[in-house]
Amino acid sequence: LDIITDRMKREYKVEANVGKPRVAYRETVKSSATAEGRFVRQTGGHGQFGHVWMDIEPLKQGGGIQFESKIKGGSIPLEFISAVEDGAREALQSGPLSGFPIVDVKLTLTDGTYHEVDSSKMSFSIAASMATKTLVSRAHVVLLEPVMNLEVVTPGDYLGEVIGDLGRRRASIRNIEGTGDIQAIKAQIPLGESFGYANSLRSLTQGRASYNMEFHNYLEVPKGFEPEV
Repeated sequence: LDIITDRMKREYKVEANVGKPRVAYRETVKSSATAEGRFVRQTGGHGQFGHVWMDIEPLKQGGGIQFESKIKGGSIPLEFISAVEDGAREALQSGPLSGFPIVDVKLTLTDGTYHEVDSSKMSFSIAASMATKTLVSRAHVVLLEPVMNLEVVTPGDYLGEVIGDLGRRRASIRNIEGTGDIQAIKAQIPLGESFGYANSLRSLTQGRASYNMEFHNYLEVPKGFEPEV
C-alpha cells in the first residue's frame, strides 16, 4: 500500500488522504466467572421480566464463541433459550478494554426464572447481555494482537541493520540461515509494527532485500505496551 500510494502521487500526480491502517485486535478472558443478569420493567400494562445465571470460561486459541444451556426442569422455557444466546453473543461484540470483539470463550446458561405474563425474548436477551458484560468484567480480560510470520532475504552486509530494525519493531527472531552473501531471517512480528516495513527495509538495504509475510495467530499484548487502536 505504501508503494502504491507513493506511485499514485509521484507518477500520476494523484493526491490521496492516506491514514495508517487499523489493526484488528481482539479481546479474550483468562479466567472463569459466574454472574447473574436480571431485567425487570413495570410500565402499567405488560412488563418485562428476564432472569439468568451464566458462567464464562476461556477456550484454547481458535475456539471461537461457544454457548451451552444446562437448563433443566423448565426454569426458563425453551423458546427463550435462543434469545439468551443472541443477547450474550451480541454483548461479546465489544470488549471492555478497547471495544474489540471477545473471542475464544464458552458461555453456559446454568439457571434462571421467568414470569408467565411479562417474560419475552427481548427481556431474556437483555438479561443475558447484562450477565455477559458482568462476566467479562470479572474474568480478567486481555488484549490480543495479530502476529505475522515474516521472512526477510537480505545481503549479508546489511544483516545487522535488518535485525536491529526488527528488534525495534518487537519482532521475535526464529532462525537465520544462508551463506555470507545472502541471509534469510525468519521471525514473527506484530502486525501493528509491520506498517511501513517495505520502505524501511528498502532504505536499510538500498533496495536489495525482500520479504514476505503471512498471518500466524493472535497473541496476548505484552504488559505495559499500549497499542494504537
